[in-house]
Amino acid sequence: MSRPTPGPFHAARSGPQPGPRAAGARAAEVRCAVCGTESRQSRFRPVPPEGAPDLDLRPGEPLRSTMASWLQQCPHCGYVAPEIAHAHPAAIEAVGTAPFRALIADASHPTLARRFLAYAYVLEESGALHAAAEATLQAAWAADDARKPDLARAWRGEAVALWRAGPPLDSEQTVRVVDALRRAEAFEDAGATADQLAASHPPDAVAGVIELEQRLIALRDAGRHTVASALPPPARRPHATQASIARRGGGLWERLRGFWRR
Repeated sequence: MSRPTPGPFHAARSGPQPGPRAAGARAAEVRCAVCGTESRQSRFRPVPPEGAPDLDLRPGEPLRSTMASWLQQCPHCGYVAPEIAHAHPAAIEAVGTAPFRALIADASHPTLARRFLAYAYVLEESGALHAAAEATLQAAWAADDARKPDLARAWRGEAVALWRAGPPLDSEQTVRVVDALRRAEAFEDAGATADQLAASHPPDAVAGVIELEQRLIALRDAGRHTVASALPPPARRPHATQASIARRGGGLWERLRGFWRR
């Protein structure tokens, strides 16, 4: 499986319910590939972001506020995926397990975060560790929005563990690991990882971002910062990172869809 992470640095939900429709979403009857139940689902179609992404590549607005529509969820079995009409063979087993059922029923977690964690669990059980890391990081984003910082920190740490357990990471992905560690307040690990990346002489754009990460780590700053803080855009032009994300459209989800169709 190819790595499902968009890499623009080089260019500078009470139960199993689908998210609300967002701009660009189309509703249709969909048959769940795991249990065969039909339900009305919206297929998310991304809108181009206008603001610069965060250092972990969470996109800017208006795409940033559409997370509730990124995943579909079967109202019967709870299966979660960008498109529940498709399922990796391992998904059927994963959805039937006690850990999966516990995840989708855990009312102590924000509803939307549960959806991303359930998806991450299925991905991990299917062997797609980097994709599971992405979904876990997105659960952390949902926790940020729900003002649950302890959960957000914990899930960022879990995302890092999944990234590191998977195939080797390139420099762009390693920047995201550094940012996840910093925002999880794992400053020592973040600093060591940042220093190692900086010493590898990465591309200029990556180097610019990692220099900002190093300054933030030294200040023990665990806050949100954008790529524009490290790579300022030209006057009156969109930030180059956004042009890259826009060209990819739903690049992350497109790659994941390819995995589920295998």
